Amino acid sequence: MDAREQLKRYLEQRRDMGETELVLDGLTVDEALRILGAPAGAPQAGDRREAVSMPAIEREAPVGASVDWRETLRAAGAAPGELMSAKPAEPAPADQPSGDVPSGLTVGTSGGELFGGPMALLDSLDKLAAHVASCTRCPLYSTATNPVPGEGNPNADFMCVGEAPGATEDETGRPFVGAAGQLLTKILGAIDLKREDVFICNVLKHRPPGNRNPRPEEVTACGPYLIRQIELIRPKVILALGTFAAQTLLDTKLSIGKLRGQVHRYYGVPLVVTYHPAALLRNPGWKRPTWEDVQLARRILDSTAPSGA
Repeated sequence: MDAREQLKRYLEQRRDMGETELVLDGLTVDEALRILGAPAGAPQAGDRREAVSMPAIEREAPVGASVDWRETLRAAGAAPGELMSAKPAEPAPADQPSGDVPSGLTVGTSGGELFGGPMALLDSLDKLAAHVASCTRCPLYSTATNPVPGEGNPNADFMCVGEAPGATEDETGRPFVGAAGQLLTKILGAIDLKREDVFICNVLKHRPPGNRNPRPEEVTACGPYLIRQIELIRPKVILALGTFAAQTLLDTKLSIGKLRGQVHRYYGVPLVVTYHPAALLRNPGWKRPTWEDVQLARRILDSTAPSGA
């Protein structure tokens, strides 16, 4: 199979998955260039980023190639222009706490209870965790070793939501404790937050076999637990980690590239979207935009603090 046919199939696969912009998920710049039959670009002076501007997460980022892969793909005729287009920024409202950052999607309305009925009887995170431990709403409980309801400060102002537990999380019953979790701890530290100060959880509370993608019926089964957690904690900021968490919370099929750089609202709570730490381990070049995202989340958090605090 020639290089163009390989690239064509790759792009078709991404489109069939519902993506409307091209993200080199799992591909480095050099790998993309090799697919196109072009030589890899040598690192250029000035490509190395300043570690001081991105404290904990940027220091691990390698020097990148200087070639602009978007231009290379366009020159090869492999990517239509709309795949590269960014969502136009909308004017920020006057009360926007993050300056000139545009407002994004809004889910639900602020105030009031998110849930009534039996779920409302779970009036603490401990009760909710116990309910998760005995949950049989979907088959995942039968293949998982441990439930992973989430952990952290029950009165946290900052909440991180990921996709689903991995192997280490399944073994320990704790969220984000593997390699991705260690990176998340560094990311939080970079914005002066300790892990114990925040609440960390996933959309799914049991590990999907083989770390496969969550299925719609599993999200439907687990969704009420996540929403109840948000209702009980009432955070001031939610950081959605990765495409799956962002699309689930915001009820959208927009790609992460379309959802980043905006302040969304989830039942009145500001929500910022960024890449999942596991994706950063595969694609270190995404650490710079992630740093921008978490800085935005931190600014929102600071703007909610009482004056003089």
